Amino acid sequence: MEYVIEMLGIRKEFGGFVANNNITLQVKKGEIHALLGENGAGKSTLMNVLFGLYQPEGGEIKVKGKTVKITDPNVANDLGIGMVHQHFMLVDKFSVTENIILGAEPTKLGVVNIKKAAKEIQALSEKYSLDVDPYAKIEDISVGMQQRVEILKTLYRGADIIIFDEPTASLTPQEISELMEIMKRLVEEGKSIILITHKLKEIMEVSDRVTIIRKGEGIGTVVTADTNPDQLAEMMVGRQVTFKTEKGPANPTEEALHIENLVVLDYRGIEKVKHLNLSVRKGEIVGIAGIDGNGQSELIEAITGLRKVKSGKVIMNGQDVTNKKPRKITETGLGHIPSDRHKHGLVLDFTIGHNMVLQTYYREPFSKFGIMNYKEISKKANEIIDQYDVRTGHGEISPARSLSGGNQQKAIIGREVDRNPELLIAALPTRGLDVGAIEFIHQKLIEQRDKGKAVLLISFELDEVMNVSDRIAVIHDGEIVDIVLPNETDEQELGLLMAGQQRTGTSVTKGDE
Repeated sequence: MEYVIEMLGIRKEFGGFVANNNITLQVKKGEIHALLGENGAGKSTLMNVLFGLYQPEGGEIKVKGKTVKITDPNVANDLGIGMVHQHFMLVDKFSVTENIILGAEPTKLGVVNIKKAAKEIQALSEKYSLDVDPYAKIEDISVGMQQRVEILKTLYRGADIIIFDEPTASLTPQEISELMEIMKRLVEEGKSIILITHKLKEIMEVSDRVTIIRKGEGIGTVVTADTNPDQLAEMMVGRQVTFKTEKGPANPTEEALHIENLVVLDYRGIEKVKHLNLSVRKGEIVGIAGIDGNGQSELIEAITGLRKVKSGKVIMNGQDVTNKKPRKITETGLGHIPSDRHKHGLVLDFTIGHNMVLQTYYREPFSKFGIMNYKEISKKANEIIDQYDVRTGHGEISPARSLSGGNQQKAIIGREVDRNPELLIAALPTRGLDVGAIEFIHQKLIEQRDKGKAVLLISFELDEVMNVSDRIAVIHDGEIVDIVLPNETDEQELGLLMAGQQRTGTSVTKGDE
């Protein structure tokens, strides 16, 4: 059997912490090979070894049958290996073409030939039906389009083998479907793909084979057609996983959040939230369903004090918090799991311990008379790390930056839930998490509800909104167009509402039934 990539017995350590222990991965030419594992299982580490970002302590790498030493990404590129990273490596102010040629600029007499490069990029874009404008600025295009730029970057450098690291984590359902089609086209053109993902649905849809990693160890490789999501989930987490969230009926009481006639502008001064009304009561989970870009992020930022409100009111626990500072709003009883964990969730260069007290460091027992009590901070951080199974290299002294994306997310959720807020805003709380962690987070949200707390859930995963919410508010073009009950609707109807169409049949009125 001829493999385009063979990683044989790979071992990678970080200061005594073994991230990859004797892992073998063999990829055939022209296949989509999925790499599946829990958060922190070692998937991204293994791919960073293949791409030359890390050097392994043991094992052998073969590319097209020849043993190679990949000392840096340039060597990987020369061997025909490209990588589309989870967090895009793009310069916002540069054009698509400038980003793609960065580090591999075509020059003539020392002058960069942008026109020539743009022409080549246009041809590649057309060949793979990527529909990318070579002259567009990165800051002006959608996340899905930015990902296509990353794909073009690998193709421009001549990649035959493309690694996709959690490629759908930030995409809308439609963009995910389009990406799946792009992957199939790439394989038809003779490329080979390694797909790192937690999403079993995607694995079943596009992959040919799956290699499973658990806690840094290789569990095995299976043919996708011969398996099913239940088996894959069990291999991944080492136990049976329930995909349906068990919860009793809600017992809502008084309002925790009341939003009245809210108008919020985006950074360009355009109205993104338009006279929006919404109520969330203690003892219930209200899910917001909508296509990305319909005002969700502006709404959350307005509630949490990260963005100014143009008009209207935000009332929290009976207090008017409109345009108050974030700390003041937090002290009113707000917990916030932000959609962008790097921008609003963590200080990446702080330890995970210090990140666990970002909203409470100035209070006892963490400080007194302005002097920090590091013993108490360490104790609290270790409690959260243990309870939420946050996998770190060196416990609470690990820099937040060193954790996998999923473990960063678990740490943020642990911190916010531990503060026991009256209102918890959970924005994309399970983005980038594996099935075991998703099950755990859903249980935590329901626990908060059952303790008589209010939860506002914002998610692009319709099955998550349907599973966890007690009421679903559908947002379209900055307005709540309808409020429906999960047992009286389905994904198809929600999809139509999200696209701005009116509900047919028995309508549930806007507001609070």
